[in-house]
Amino acid sequence: MDAMPRPRPPYLQREVTRHGKTLWYVRRDKGPRIRINGAFGSPEFMTEYHRAVAGQIAATRPPPVKTNTLRWLLARYRESAAWAKLSPATRRQRENIFLPILKSAGDEPFAAITKQDIAKGVDRRAATPFAAANFVKAMRGLFQWAMAAGHVEQDPTRDASTTTPKTDGFHAWTEDEIAQFEARWPIGTRERLALALFLFTGLRRGDVARLGRQHVRNGVITIRTEKTGTAIILPILPALQEIIDASPTGDLVFLASERGKPMTKESLGNWFRDACDAAGVPGSAHGLRKAGATRLANNGATVAQLEAIYGWEGGKMASLYTRTADRARLAREAISKLEKPETGTSIPEPAFEVRASERKSE
Repeated sequence: MDAMPRPRPPYLQREVTRHGKTLWYVRRDKGPRIRINGAFGSPEFMTEYHRAVAGQIAATRPPPVKTNTLRWLLARYRESAAWAKLSPATRRQRENIFLPILKSAGDEPFAAITKQDIAKGVDRRAATPFAAANFVKAMRGLFQWAMAAGHVEQDPTRDASTTTPKTDGFHAWTEDEIAQFEARWPIGTRERLALALFLFTGLRRGDVARLGRQHVRNGVITIRTEKTGTAIILPILPALQEIIDASPTGDLVFLASERGKPMTKESLGNWFRDACDAAGVPGSAHGLRKAGATRLANNGATVAQLEAIYGWEGGKMASLYTRTADRARLAREAISKLEKPETGTSIPEPAFEVRASERKSE
């Protein structure tokens, strides 16, 4: 195989798809892009390259998308301000919902989609109620924007339910489980660093995956969260700093792969799940976020303090933890009052006042 000349030949452009596949194109000035096939640097590749530069290969243009199709509507939605307002995490989630829909129904007229079609989509996801709810939310976002933009007159998702089963969510780590994990993964391991970052920062998996020294100044972490865009400002606790200093880290992120490269939040989650299995604990990365909030609330953190650390707003989420902590504290303080009085001690009867009108006449 011939080596690709260095520097790169003129007009040659490289593109990596969302699936990690590398594609090569030739484009002269502002002309059309021409796809180059063959293995990178191979004789076949170079032959196609020279033919494309010489204009001997015509650019392949995708067929025009009909303006009445679901594919066209989704393309316009992705260009809208409504789409731009969604968090990057929400956009990724909804893209993963839309992609299979486009494969099966992308060329169908969007105006022909009915409530029955949405109901069938929910029924197909009956075994996974959270997926069904997310499907409805994604389609509702699309059609509510389409109504506002004047593309449709009715929202077929209007009566579809997004109700999901009530659960306790991710398992919140107990203090015993944290100690068991620490015993299996001592300071100096990447696994212990992961636990410390999740527990002592309260950041979500996606934020921990990109957290690095560029986010730290004078011992304080400043990072804008991936999910909500909220700015988080966190002093680094001495215990966390000790573990960071003793652990292998990457150049761009604290928690890197074995090769020192950043990990996606999905690969980070899978890797940490394996570390939990090896330690014999049922926890997850998000469960440590809950454990940290529980520990803070039990130690007297207020709603405002919890919101500052975790990026919550409105008081609802933080109040769940403070109310639970208050109940536990009040129960500990009051439980002794249920003990049987000492022998010989009489229980005084409740005092009450008898109104004059209720006294018996002598």
